[in-house]
Amino acid sequence: MGASSTILLPLFLVAVLLPGAMATIFVFTNRCPETIYPGVLTSPGKPGFPTTGFALPPGPDAAFPGVPAGWSGRIWGRYRCATDASGSFGCASGDCATGRVECAGNGNQAPSTLAEFTLNGQDGKDFYDISNVDGFNVPIQILPYGGPAGGCATVTCAANINAACPPELAARAADGSTVGCRSACGAFNTDEFCCRGEYGTPDTCRPSRYSEFFKAQCPQAYSYAYDDRSSTFTCASGGNYQILFCP
Repeated sequence: MGASSTILLPLFLVAVLLPGAMATIFVFTNRCPETIYPGVLTSPGKPGFPTTGFALPPGPDAAFPGVPAGWSGRIWGRYRCATDASGSFGCASGDCATGRVECAGNGNQAPSTLAEFTLNGQDGKDFYDISNVDGFNVPIQILPYGGPAGGCATVTCAANINAACPPELAARAADGSTVGCRSACGAFNTDEFCCRGEYGTPDTCRPSRYSEFFKAQCPQAYSYAYDDRSSTFTCASGGNYQILFCP
């Protein structure tokens, strides 16, 4: 994978080997029963993440110690992935549709659970959240560590929402199994559910029974576009982050 290759190191070794590093360390851990393929999309105009996609088997950590200050973007998990006879790579859940392991600037296909970050943002703070606005496909946790202030909140969406997903929201693989749970916006594409048009403000876009379902499953995660009060977290810049799949 060239310049995007992962470094497989235990978490404690990463912290020891790179004390005081200016760039942020992102460590990925997979506790799911199958290989997860994290995808990464950088926001326009922001410095790039060291990779756009890679394989993460269960077990050893994958560390990226060179995430630049000011990076902003999203991370998600892809699974049920394979390479077909023509050499094209694809995933039943969370695919980025490049035909390769690297997403190369492509975003996630919904439904996908998102971990979203803005590093060194307003007032020198990191902003981060877990979002189910694009639906859900795999449980995820954001664990800050090593920050200058300490005490930064761990954010978790650990529920298996796929198992409880209402049938009208279920995203299914070719074999009929549920591989994701769509948001109401993704399933019905109405202005009300998508918080657009006359519903495009915090005052007019209110929680629906579907967003309340997601909120009950994962109280710390965004359940619809304006679910800011209970779902946005901040941390003094200078720390590092561990992303766990299936925490």
